[in-house]
Amino acid sequence: MVILTIALPPLALYTREQEHRCANAAGSRSLTYTVKEGDTLYDIAGNHRIELSELMKANNLTGSLILPGDMLVLPSEKTTPVSLSRGIIPGGISEEELILLARLIHAEARGESFLGQVAVGAVIINRIASPHFPKTITKVIYQRSNQVYQFSPVADGSINLEPDEKAVQAALQALNGEDPTGGALFFYNPDLSRDSWIRSLPVITRIGNHVFATCV
Repeated sequence: MVILTIALPPLALYTREQEHRCANAAGSRSLTYTVKEGDTLYDIAGNHRIELSELMKANNLTGSLILPGDMLVLPSEKTTPVSLSRGIIPGGISEEELILLARLIHAEARGESFLGQVAVGAVIINRIASPHFPKTITKVIYQRSNQVYQFSPVADGSINLEPDEKAVQAALQALNGEDPTGGALFFYNPDLSRDSWIRSLPVITRIGNHVFATCV
């Protein structure tokens, strides 16, 4: 009696990267991104001009935890955030108000991460929702207290600097409801601010160089 031995190929152990490659081969135009040390979902979404919610949905994420080495699917072009050239702005906000918000973000946080820029924009949106502040972006940004502007870029003229694309995308994220500050109404740089009053406010979080706080 002859016994035949047939060598079977080893079972394929699929990694997340291989799964993404299979998805791409099946006709998707999605790309992938390998998470690096220090990356956040906010930064990845902003740098690739993708809505945070779409990035999370594409990767079946329910939270913001990502680890170096993780492979993320970057949604195809159809899910990237709207741009000014396409004429669609969240919440019925005018183009002028969007650009003004982006100018403030650029002036206040152009050295910050995308997350930090979204956070600055979120403070403006939170103020609009608060009974303690005006009800439009323009009025909030140009508000004065005791003849002093609430935001220093308005006083020193840097509010007039042209915002870059990163600041515009951060403004759009804030207008779409992204708030990494958890409801903050104030922010300041503790290394630069000498205002004892703002330093006395309850701190919610710190993102980059800015501390984010709320009312007492």
